[in-house]
Amino acid sequence: MNDDLFSTPAPPARPTPHKVPPAAMPDPAKNGPDSYDASAIEVLEGLEPVRRRPGMYIGGTDETAYHHLASEILDNAMDEAVAGHATTIDVTLEAGDYLTIRDNGRGIPVDAHPRFPDRSALEVILTTLHAGGKFSGKAYATSGGLHGVGSSVVNALASRMEVEIARDRALWRQVYERGRPLAGVEKVGPVNNRRGTQIRFTPDPEIFGRLHFSPARLYRLCRSKAFLFRGVTIRWSCDPALIRDHDIPAEAVLHFPGGLADSLRDELGEKAALLTDLWAGDADLPTGPDGADTGRMEWAIAFLEQGPAALASYCNTIPTPNGGTHETGFRNALVKGLRSWGEQRANKRAANITADDIMGCIAAKLSVFIRDPQFQGQTKEKLTSSEASKLVETALRDRFDHWLAGNPPQADNLLAFVVERAEERLRRKEQKDTPRKSATRRLRLPGKLTDCTRENAAETEIFLVEGDSAGGSAKQARNRETQAVLPLRGKILNVASASNEKLRGNQELRDLVEALGCGTGERFDASKLRYGRIIIMTDADVDGAHIASLLMTFFYRELPGLIRGGHLYLAQPPLYRLTQGSKSVYAMDDTDRERKLKKVFKPNSKVEVSRFKGLGEMPPADLKQTTMDPKHRTLLKVITPPEDRAFTLERVEHLMGRKAELRFRFIQEHANQVDNLDV
Repeated sequence: MNDDLFSTPAPPARPTPHKVPPAAMPDPAKNGPDSYDASAIEVLEGLEPVRRRPGMYIGGTDETAYHHLASEILDNAMDEAVAGHATTIDVTLEAGDYLTIRDNGRGIPVDAHPRFPDRSALEVILTTLHAGGKFSGKAYATSGGLHGVGSSVVNALASRMEVEIARDRALWRQVYERGRPLAGVEKVGPVNNRRGTQIRFTPDPEIFGRLHFSPARLYRLCRSKAFLFRGVTIRWSCDPALIRDHDIPAEAVLHFPGGLADSLRDELGEKAALLTDLWAGDADLPTGPDGADTGRMEWAIAFLEQGPAALASYCNTIPTPNGGTHETGFRNALVKGLRSWGEQRANKRAANITADDIMGCIAAKLSVFIRDPQFQGQTKEKLTSSEASKLVETALRDRFDHWLAGNPPQADNLLAFVVERAEERLRRKEQKDTPRKSATRRLRLPGKLTDCTRENAAETEIFLVEGDSAGGSAKQARNRETQAVLPLRGKILNVASASNEKLRGNQELRDLVEALGCGTGERFDASKLRYGRIIIMTDADVDGAHIASLLMTFFYRELPGLIRGGHLYLAQPPLYRLTQGSKSVYAMDDTDRERKLKKVFKPNSKVEVSRFKGLGEMPPADLKQTTMDPKHRTLLKVITPPEDRAFTLERVEHLMGRKAELRFRFIQEHANQVDNLDV
C-alpha cells in the first residue's frame, strides 16, 4: 500500500505579503474615510432617525408620504371619536400649507410623565418614538394609531407644529420646530366652552421639497373618515385661494348617518346593479374565549350586473388597500353562504363557486374595529392579525345566511348569476378561444360570411340564416353597405348539452365567433364587436324555431354580454302571402292569415294564399320587403331581465340541457296549453 495516497499534502507556500509603508497606513486618530473604530458609531437620539430616514416611517418623501402626515393626525382624532370621547373634528387648510386638525375629545395629558418628571406627557408623546396611550388598551379599546410613532413622526417632519390642549377647563400650548420644543408647555388661561386637542403644522420643505397639500385629496380623506364612523361630524374648511377643483367646497359639514351604505351609494351612482338594493349592516364580532368583546364590523355590498368590481377595506378607520385577514374572512363568508344556499335549492352547480366568482361582481366596503390589530409596516396598508379572518367570517356568515333566507327571489337571482360566472370560468379554463382576427383583415372570410362595406359597427348588422339556400336569398335582398349575411349549416350544436371538446371543435361556432370579432369568455370585448345588431333569421316553422332556440342558447351561454348589451334580435319573416289582383299582404302565422283575410279583403272574394316553405323559397324582393328592410320589418329584441335571471337559467337548463327527463316533464306540464300542433 502506498502511504503517500493517505498522507496530508503540505500546504502551499504563502505569498509574501505586500508591505505598506507606514506613511500610507490610515491613522484612526485622523478619522479618515477608511477609518472604522468606536468613533465611527453614531447614536441617533430623539427624532433624528425620522429626519434621517423618513422612508422607514412614512414610506418616502413623495406626495403620498406628504399627505400621510395629515392622515396620522386625523387618525388620532378619529380614535377619540371611535372611543366615544369626541363627536366633532375640524380640519382647516390655510395659506402657507398649514393644516389644523382639532377634536373635542379628552385632550392629550399635559401633566408630568412618571418616567420623565421634567417633561409633560404631551412633550413625551411628541418627541419620543413609541410613546402613546394605545399600547395597554386602557385609554382606547380600539384605535388606528398603534405604534406610538404617528404624532412624533409628524412633529419630526414638520418645520413647525403648534399644539393646543383644552383640558380641565384650562388651555395649554406648546410650539415645536423640526421636532424640538421651543419651550415647555405653558398654561394660556382658563376656558369653559372648549375641550380636546388642536394640532397645527406645516411639513418641512427640507424633507419634502416643493410639495404642497392638495385640498381635493384632503377633502376626500375627511369624507372617507366621516363615512367610516357614523358618530362623528367632520367640519372641513379651506382657503378658497388654494382650491383648483370646482368640485371641492371651501366649507362643508361631513356627517353620514348611513355610514358605509351612504358611501357606497354615493360612489356607485347610476351603475347597473344586479339586485334592487345593496346589502348593508353592522354586527358585533364573536366574543373571545374569556367572554371579552373582540370588536365590531360594518359592511355594505352591491351586487353588480356589470362594471369594475372593488372591495375597499378598513381597520379601525385605517384604509387597508392591500387587504389582509379581514378581507379573507369576508370572502369566505360570502362563498360558504352562497354555496350553502345552492345546496338548499338543490343546485349542484353551486359547489363550483369560488371567491373570484363572487368578488368579481360586487362593489363593497368593509370596516372592522378590533383590539390590538397587527399591520404590515408603519403605513398600515395590510392587516395581518390572524384572528381577524375567523371573527369576520363567523359574524358575516350568520348575517348573510339570514339575508339570503329572508329574500329568496333575490337570493336565487344572485345564485344564478354567480353560477353563470363560475361555469364561464370553468369553460375558459378548459378551452382556448380562437384568437380574434378581424374578418376584414383576412384573405379568407370566416365560414361563408358575406360582409358589408360600411366600417362603423353601430350602423351595421349581420343576419344569421339557415343553409346556403336561405343565404342566397338573403344576400340578394340585403343592403350591401350595412347588412352582412352568414349562412349556417342547419341546426347548430346545442351548447347546453354538448361537451367542451365538441364545443371547441365545432367549426360553425368558431366561424360565427370570428365573424363577430368580439371574442368569448375572458377575451370578450364588446368594443370590438363588428356589427351593431346580430339578427337570427330562420324559417317561420317549427324547425326554424328550433334553430333560433339553439342560437339563442349559444349566445346566452357563451356570449351573454351581447344579450345584456341589447345586440341580439330575432327576425320575423312571414309565413303567408295573400294576393288579390295587384294587392298583396303578408301574414305571420295562421291566426294572422285569418284575421287579414277578413279585414283586408272583401268577403267571399277570391284570394290567392301562398305559403312560404322557407326563406330559401322566398323571392328576394319579398324577403327584403318583409324581413330585412328596416323601414318595414319587425324585430324582436332578445333580453334576459335581471330580476328573472334564476328563472331564465332554470328554463334553459330544463329545455336545452342534458337531462331529457326535464324536457319530458315540461312537455307533460304544458301539453294542455297547445291548441294546434303542426306536424
